[in-house]
Amino acid sequence: MVHPRSPDASRPVFAISVAAELAGTGIQNLRAYERRGLVEPQRTAGGTRRYSQDDVIRLQRITTLLASGLNLAGVEAVLLLEAENAELRARLRARD
Repeated sequence: MVHPRSPDASRPVFAISVAAELAGTGIQNLRAYERRGLVEPQRTAGGTRRYSQDDVIRLQRITTLLASGLNLAGVEAVLLLEAENAELRARLRARD
């Protein structure tokens, strides 16, 4: 499991094989998640995928949701709802 978010957690440093290992899934799954729009790794000038700590945390969440019995459509819905919830909470905190 990846450690709590560090200050440079959005910096893309992990190759696809490392990201897959950290997330507990296979490389082909990461490619499928990208095609589905569940994760968007950055690319090097040569087109190689690079994943950030934030991406790996998201991949771990996807893996957990799949293990709980959701399909990719369900995972997509949960991630969307979680993002909306986080945005609403941030707005409420900003108003206080």
